[in-house]
Amino acid sequence: MLRPRKISSPATVRPHGRRAARALLVAGFLALSTFFNSLPVARSQQTQPETQTPRERPRRVEPPDAQQDDDEILRVDTDLVLVDVTVTDAAGRPVRNLSAGDFKIYDEGVERPVAFFNVERRRGALRPVAVVFAVDVSGSMSPEEMERLGAAMRLFSRRLSDRTSLFAVMSFGMSARVLQPFTNDEQKLERAFTRLAREANGLSTHTYDAVDDAIRLLTRNAPRTRDKRLMKRAVVVVTDGFPVGDTVAPKTVIERANAAEVSVYTVTLPSFSRLFALRGGAKGANAHAPLPTPLDVSELAEKTGGSNVYATEKDFGPLFQTLAEEVTSSYILAFYPPEEKRRDGRFHPVRITAPPGLNVRQSRPGYGEKP
Repeated sequence: MLRPRKISSPATVRPHGRRAARALLVAGFLALSTFFNSLPVARSQQTQPETQTPRERPRRVEPPDAQQDDDEILRVDTDLVLVDVTVTDAAGRPVRNLSAGDFKIYDEGVERPVAFFNVERRRGALRPVAVVFAVDVSGSMSPEEMERLGAAMRLFSRRLSDRTSLFAVMSFGMSARVLQPFTNDEQKLERAFTRLAREANGLSTHTYDAVDDAIRLLTRNAPRTRDKRLMKRAVVVVTDGFPVGDTVAPKTVIERANAAEVSVYTVTLPSFSRLFALRGGAKGANAHAPLPTPLDVSELAEKTGGSNVYATEKDFGPLFQTLAEEVTSSYILAFYPPEEKRRDGRFHPVRITAPPGLNVRQSRPGYGEKP
């Protein structure tokens, strides 16, 4: 029979054994501590995404003649001065397919490099548009004109159906009213056009107030970018060209349109353009020309990059189709003004030129605060 081994009590453990036990105890404690401390970190890593330091927006975009990705549109530096430009030939037809090298930008007479350039179509993608139809329903509008006008605006919206497009419909006389907020639903637009009702006893035509409301509508509800591209924003005003009773001055409306990068196009209907002035010595079809209206004199269209057109009783449809072509034929150019001019509280005129023989209309006359 074997004698059982004698187990030493803790008091009889040898010194080197105590040191070894203490080392093992400390090592085990550290291991457990490390294990438990790692659990909250793991849970945090599972529930909270890693925070990335935001990258600084690039100071410059790609060279203007380079084939930019559409994402470049969204990375435009806020110091850039952007200008929408429409180019037409001697016959008034929109000119397409120009390059950045065809344009020159002059800032108070000093040429600036084109830092950004965008065209109507890039890599198959068409520029998105947002348009507000602002229709004068004051008493001088005839029912026949209202009906033909609705048909023409339908043609306009269908002409832009090949791209991302939004339309809103407003009527105005003594006050402005939104008949249809922004939509691309053709049936909703159709119902809005049929709701255009003539004011039998309209005593005033608040044209500038209506345009001002349309600009606010675009600013609030039509994003500056859509589908990663800068959106063309426009107001198409159909009126007699004789504003009466407005509370907003034309100069204020123009400044707000420039700030919101909105172009205004005006259409003068036949019942309002039957006043003619004889041209001295002219005969035949050129013997008469429409008298300039107060709306023309204010240069609301010209100073926002739009245009004035006079309708006849037979050309409503073609006129609005041509207008749709022009709205979708613009270029976007931009440049960096000198540091000392960006926030000096002064207005700085800008002029853009194209090759000889071409006419240029720009959406804003300059940048900075007007005196």
